[in-house]
Amino acid sequence: MRDLATGVKYFLEGQRWVARHRRWWGFGLLPGLIALVLYIAALVALGFWADDLASWATPFADGWDSPFRSLLRWTLTVIVFSGGLLLAMVTFTAVALLIGDPFYESLSERVEEMEGGAPPKPDIPLWREILTSVRDSLSVLARVVAFGLLLFACGFIPVVGQTVVPVVGICVSGFFLTTELTSVAMQRRSVPLRTRLRLLRGRLPLALGFGVPLVLLFLVPVIAVFAMPGAVAGAALLVRELVPVPGPDPTDDPDPVPGEDIGEDNDDATGTVPAS
Repeated sequence: MRDLATGVKYFLEGQRWVARHRRWWGFGLLPGLIALVLYIAALVALGFWADDLASWATPFADGWDSPFRSLLRWTLTVIVFSGGLLLAMVTFTAVALLIGDPFYESLSERVEEMEGGAPPKPDIPLWREILTSVRDSLSVLARVVAFGLLLFACGFIPVVGQTVVPVVGICVSGFFLTTELTSVAMQRRSVPLRTRLRLLRGRLPLALGFGVPLVLLFLVPVIAVFAMPGAVAGAALLVRELVPVPGPDPTDDPDPVPGEDIGEDNDDATGTVPAS
C-alpha cells in the first residue's frame, strides 16, 4: 500500500510541477496538440470511409435482401470505427512521446535538474535515439495488444467478464502507460526496455499508483493532451526513485560554476522560453 500511495504522489507532484511552471507546461503541450490533430484527422477519414470499407469487405452480401445487408454492413461499420477509436486511445501516448521526444526530453531534464541534477545524456546520434524509441514503443504496443486480446476473450466469461476483467484491463493499461512515460528518463540513463519492465514489475504497486489515475484521465484524448506534460514530469520524479542519479564524485571540484544556478526555475519571472 505504501508503494501504491507513492505512485499516486508522483502523479500529483508531476501535475503540480507543471502548474507551478506554466511556461514548461505550455512547452510540453505542443506534441500532444500535434498528435491530437493527426488523430482527429485520421478518425474523421475513417468515419467517412468506414461504410465503403464495410461494403468492400462484404461482397457476398450484395445479393441479400436490403434489411439484412444494411444491418450487416452497419454493424461492421460500427466495429471498424470503434476499433479505430480504441486503437487511437491505446497508441496516443506512444505517438505523442515519439513526436515530442525533444520537447519531453527537455522537460524531463529540467525537472531532474531542479530536483538535484540530471544524469548526462548518452552520447549517441539523434537518429539512433529515435530508432530506439520507435522500437521500444512497438514492443510495448505488442504486449498491450497481446494482453488486450486475452482480456477480450476473458470478457465473455459470465460475471468475471463484467467485473474483474475491466479492472484488470485498467491496471494493465496503467502499467504499460507508466512504462511508456518513464522511457524518457530511463533512456537518459541508458536503461533498456527489458530492464525497465523488470524494475517496474518489481515495484508493481508504485507503477500502478502512477499509471492507473493517468489511464482514467487519458480515456479522453483531449484531457490526455493537457495532462501529458505533468505526466512526463511525474515520470521523471518516479524514475529518480527507481534509478537514483549517482552522487557527485568527491574528487571533483566542489566549487560551482560562476553564475550557474539551477536551484530555482525563473522562466515565469524572466519571460524566457524553455530551450528544447
